[in-house]
Amino acid sequence: MNIAVVGLSHKTAPVEIREKLSIPEAQLETVMPHLCSYPHIEEVAILSTCNRLEVYIVTTETDSGIRELCQFLTEKAGIPLAKLRPHLFILLYQDAVMHLMRVAGGLDSLVLGEGQILAQVKTTHKLGQQHKGIGRLLNKLFKQAITAGKRVRTETSIGTGAVSISSAAVELAQQKVETLYGTSLNPYKIAIIGAGKMSRLLVKHLLAKGAVDISILNRSTKRAEELAQGFPKAELKLHSLSDMMTVVAQSDIVFTSTGATQPLLTRSNLEGVLQTSQSLMLIDISVPRNVAADVDELETVHSFNVDDLKAVVAQNQESRRKMAMEAEELLYEEVEAFDIWWRSLETVSTISSLRSKVETIREQELEKALSRLGSEFAEKHQEVIEALT
Repeated sequence: MNIAVVGLSHKTAPVEIREKLSIPEAQLETVMPHLCSYPHIEEVAILSTCNRLEVYIVTTETDSGIRELCQFLTEKAGIPLAKLRPHLFILLYQDAVMHLMRVAGGLDSLVLGEGQILAQVKTTHKLGQQHKGIGRLLNKLFKQAITAGKRVRTETSIGTGAVSISSAAVELAQQKVETLYGTSLNPYKIAIIGAGKMSRLLVKHLLAKGAVDISILNRSTKRAEELAQGFPKAELKLHSLSDMMTVVAQSDIVFTSTGATQPLLTRSNLEGVLQTSQSLMLIDISVPRNVAADVDELETVHSFNVDDLKAVVAQNQESRRKMAMEAEELLYEEVEAFDIWWRSLETVSTISSLRSKVETIREQELEKALSRLGSEFAEKHQEVIEALT
């Protein structure tokens, strides 16, 4: 048995590739059993976020298991393996183990030290168990990684003041309006499409930057109301997604953060509602993208996606490098703990195998001895010999 991970991330692939391999939570129920049906894949866990897709497997034959997984990924993406392969990374056993530890600790994130990834790793573990993908090995690995992630956050300062994808998006918006118009976010009408965790963080950081005119659009009005309840002093405007184009047409800045698998905003539907000279800024932090690439063809529309956040995030990174080195030391301890557990399984297996062989030999020798003694040998004597051996 071996542990491997095959994946891609913001480091290896642009958003145009990442969105083709995004696996929504609703698809895991069918995807995980499908992967486990491959001949050489025993266990599966899938970590899918806006910045990465990573598939962890336990395989009975490493090369074959990875080949089967790569075949699945190329079919999912609809991209020939020759074109997809340069964007994929493949890590085996200790490298795969260390990678998951780094991911859980926020050390592999676009935003170094960000905390949301640990919750996503926990969700991966939970859903992997729920959909029968995770077995004994990956269960232990993910538990160890979650412990590692918690230690990084409690025993180092790397998470203190860390920016998130949402805060970086708000920072980008502020930088752009200052550059283009020389103002803060305060006078602008802002819309947020989506009402999940990322949107909640968007509201938090927009309010901190002085924004006051904020509209929330969501398919479920109940979820939008729950988001608004978290900000009782803010006068958030709530809208159904059916009002999207009307609200967008009235906005200066629009953030998109939904789980939609197809673009919500396109050149076509924006052309239908925007005035000729109307300026609009779109910041899309979703993967797959909620804003189609063709909106860039509109002269007055300025569109940005998660890959455009790298410059904003870079300003925050240098101060965290030293703390990241401290965190790495903790991760090595957790990798070693997992390795000790893994090797103990081999010892237990060896002892069990030896016992089985000894028992087989004992039974064979006993049978030979009893056959020599003949049929007249009493049953009670056989029981005595059984006990002695």
